[in-house]
Amino acid sequence: MVKNMGTIDRVVRTVAAVVIAALIVTGTLQGTLAVVLGVVAVMFLLTSLVGVCPAYLPFRINTGARK
Repeated sequence: MVKNMGTIDRVVRTVAAVVIAALIVTGTLQGTLAVVLGVVAVMFLLTSLVGVCPAYLPFRINTGARK
């Protein structure tokens, strides 16, 4: 699969995932909201590590460098 995420996009997603994880671990987020945001954080982390966002594909969004 061709990468469709740029460096800034990947860094922002990683930072967001870390912040959400910290809020869950410290107990600031609890219950259903913690579960939902935890799933979002995992998705953010996975997509930032792989460099491909499946949600960008149907819209042909590419935040990476142009060739």
